[in-house]
Amino acid sequence: MKNRLGIPDSRALADFQPTIILKAKDFATEITIFNSKEKGLNSEMQISDEHITNSRSVRKTLISRGIYPENLPAEEDIKKVDRKLKSDEKKGLKNVNKLGE
Repeated sequence: MKNRLGIPDSRALADFQPTIILKAKDFATEITIFNSKEKGLNSEMQISDEHITNSRSVRKTLISRGIYPENLPAEEDIKKVDRKLKSDEKKGLKNVNKLGE
């Protein structure tokens, strides 16, 4: 997936994934946590199987709504977005300080 999206091996795929995919993964994980508690799943194998089942169900839901995760383009690098936000915040603070002079 990293190759297809042009993501360096040294970077996390999640840093470039669309929000909907991150939320879908979170949702599958939350279902797994809930079901693990409800069903008393204790072994790594049981929990892993549960997570795979939930991930597949969430994927089917996305596809049924016309969203194919593997066809979505990479988003802007989250670290780049973070740097821009911090830069904009600093600029905003400088402008506020100038107004107070």
